[in-house]
Amino acid sequence: MPLSVQEVAQLKAALQDAVVKCSERCLYQSAKWAAELLNSLPEVDSTRQNEGEQEEFISPIFSPNADAEEAALEAKEISKFLLAKALFDTKEYDRCAAVFLTDSVLTAVLVSQPESKVTKIKGKGKGKSTSSIDASLAGIPLPNISQKSLFLALYAKFMSGEKRKDEESEMVMGPQDLGTIVNKQLVVVGRYLRAWFQQRTTEDGEVTGSQGWLEYLHGIVLAKEKNDDEALECFIRSVHKYPMNWGCWLEMTSLITRVEDLDRMSAHLPHNIVAFMFHLHTSLELYQQTPSLANSLEQLLGIFPTSSFLLTCNALLSYHAKDLMAAEQHFSRLLSLHPHRLDSLDHYSNILYVLNLRPKLAFLAHLCSAVDKFRPESCVVIGNYYSLLSLHEKAVQYFRRALTLDRSCLSAWTLMGHEYVELKNTHAAIESYRRAVDVNRRDYRAWYGLGQTYEMLEMHTYSLWYYKKAAGLRPWDGKMWMAVGSCLQKMGREHDGIKALKRALLADAYYDSGSSFGTGEMLDSRGVAGHMDPEILLQIAAMYDQLGDEEEAKSYMELCVAQESGSNPDAELNPADSVKIHTDSPAPSDDGVEKEEEQRNEGTGVTAATSKARLWLARFAMRTADYHTAQRLATELCEDGIEVEEAKALVREVRSRIETPGMLGPT
Repeated sequence: MPLSVQEVAQLKAALQDAVVKCSERCLYQSAKWAAELLNSLPEVDSTRQNEGEQEEFISPIFSPNADAEEAALEAKEISKFLLAKALFDTKEYDRCAAVFLTDSVLTAVLVSQPESKVTKIKGKGKGKSTSSIDASLAGIPLPNISQKSLFLALYAKFMSGEKRKDEESEMVMGPQDLGTIVNKQLVVVGRYLRAWFQQRTTEDGEVTGSQGWLEYLHGIVLAKEKNDDEALECFIRSVHKYPMNWGCWLEMTSLITRVEDLDRMSAHLPHNIVAFMFHLHTSLELYQQTPSLANSLEQLLGIFPTSSFLLTCNALLSYHAKDLMAAEQHFSRLLSLHPHRLDSLDHYSNILYVLNLRPKLAFLAHLCSAVDKFRPESCVVIGNYYSLLSLHEKAVQYFRRALTLDRSCLSAWTLMGHEYVELKNTHAAIESYRRAVDVNRRDYRAWYGLGQTYEMLEMHTYSLWYYKKAAGLRPWDGKMWMAVGSCLQKMGREHDGIKALKRALLADAYYDSGSSFGTGEMLDSRGVAGHMDPEILLQIAAMYDQLGDEEEAKSYMELCVAQESGSNPDAELNPADSVKIHTDSPAPSDDGVEKEEEQRNEGTGVTAATSKARLWLARFAMRTADYHTAQRLATELCEDGIEVEEAKALVREVRSRIETPGMLGPT
C-alpha cells in the first residue's frame, strides 16, 4: 500500500507527536517504538514537495494543546510539571506523585470509596459491570490539574508500587519466592481514576474532554487486578482517542489469548496503520503464519523498509513457520542494521541454539555483554550459550539473573525450566514452567514443558492435560500431537492415541519442518502427505499391533518403510478419516510448486524407525509363510546396518525353512 507524499508527511507528523507526548508522560518504550518507526521512513525527495506543503507541518514540540482549557492548565503548571518529570526520570516516584497529588488528597479518595464489590453480567460479549463506578465518588473534591500532570502523578504512584513490589520479592526461585507479592498502589490509583471518570462521565457514557491517556492507565490497573474485560474496554477507548500510543496496543495483545478473540475485537478498533501493525503483532504472538500475514508484513515493510520492529516480525514469522534458516538470516540482517539493539535477541539466541551454531551464539553473547550485560535479553543470550556448552548450572545462574532484572521475562522462565529438566530437578522445572504460564498463558513451550516434566514423573493424567493445552495453542504442530498420542498410549488408551498421532501426521503434512514459509508440502489427493515422520508411522503401527489389528499395523509399517524413498505404497491410507480438520489450517501457497514436486520424490533414507518397521514386516511374513518376502526384507535389513544381528538370525531361519520341505507350512 504505497503512500502519497502528503500521507507520508502526515504519518511523520503523527509519529513525531507520539514521540513527544509519550516522552512527556515518561512512557519511554512507546516513545522509542515511535521514534524507531519515524526514522525508518524513507526521506521524501524535496523536489516532489511544494513549498507550501513543507511549511504546513510544524514540529509537534511547538504545537499547543488543542483543548483550550487543558492548554491553560498546562501553561500554568509548566514549572511543577518539569520538576515532576525530572523526579520521575531519577526514579523518585513518590516525590514525583507528591508534586501534584499529596498524600492527603489520595487518602481522601481512598476513604470515600465504599468497599462494595462490583457485580458483573457475563455473556458472549464483553463483561459489563452493573455498578462499575459508585455514585458517591461524584462528590469527592479533586484538584484541578491538567490531564498530562494527573497522568504523570498517578503513573509515578503506580511505578512506586511496582518498585516496592520488586524490593519486597524474595530471591528468584528461593524458598520464599511464591510470586504472590502485589502492587499495593493499584487500589489508590484505581479509585482515583474511577472518581475522575465518574465526575466527567455524561449520561450517554462519554467522558468529557478525555484525551485517552488516563483510560490507558486505568486499563493497566484493571489488567493487573485480573479484570480483563473492563481493561479491554478502557484500552479500546484509549486507542480511539489517541491511536499512536503503542504501549496501549501491547497491553491489548497481552489480554488476547485466541485468534477468534482478535478477529472479534478488530471490529471495535479504529482503522489506521497502527491498528494494522497491532493485528500483525498480535497474530504473531498467537503463532500464526499465514500467507495473508506475510503479505501484510510485506506491505508495511514497503512503507518502513528499515524498521527494526517490522524486521523482527519478519524473522519471527519464519521462526513460527519452523523455517529456522530463514529466521536466522532475517535476524542476522537485523543485527547488521542495528548492532546495538538488544530487543528480541533472546529469540535469535534460541534459533542459534536449535541450529547448533555455537560460533554465532558465542559472538552474540559477547556482543550483548559489550552493549549492556545487565539487560534481561543479554542474560538470556549468555544463558543459552552456556546451555549449548552443557554447563546447565551456569545457564540457570544467568536465567535467574535475567529474572532478577525483570520478573516478567518470559524466555528466562521457560528456558530455566528446560535447564532444570536437564539437571533432573523436576520440582524446580515445574515451578519455572508455572511461572512462565503466569506471565503469558499463550506460551505453548511452557505448557509442553509441564507435560514433559510430569511424564518424567509418570503422572500421565497431568501430563496429558498439559500436552493438550500446548496442542490447543499450536494445533498444526506435529510435535504437540505426537506427545499427546504417546501419553495416551502409556495410559492404555490406544484408540485415542492413534487419533492423536494421525493428527500429528496431518500437522506435519501442512508444515514440513524443512521447507520455506508458504512452500510446505500439503496433503496429496489421497490425504497422505508426500513426507511423513517414520517415527509417528511406526508408533501408530505398534499401537494397532497391540490392539490385534495386524492388517492396519502392516499397512502403516509398509508406509513407514516407504518413507525411505519418499514413495507411498498402493494402500490408500488417509489419516484424516478419523480426525476432524480444524478450520485454522493454513491456505496453500502457489509459490515453490516445482520445488515441492522435486522434494516429494526425496525420502528420509534408512532410519532406526524404518529398520524396525522392516523387521516387523519380515517377522509378519514369516508368520504368514511368505518366506520369499521375509528373505528379501531380512537381506535388506543386513544392508541397513541397524538391526544386523536379528536380521542375520532371521535370514538363517528363512533359509532353513525354505530348505526343509516339512516346514513350509505356516507357523
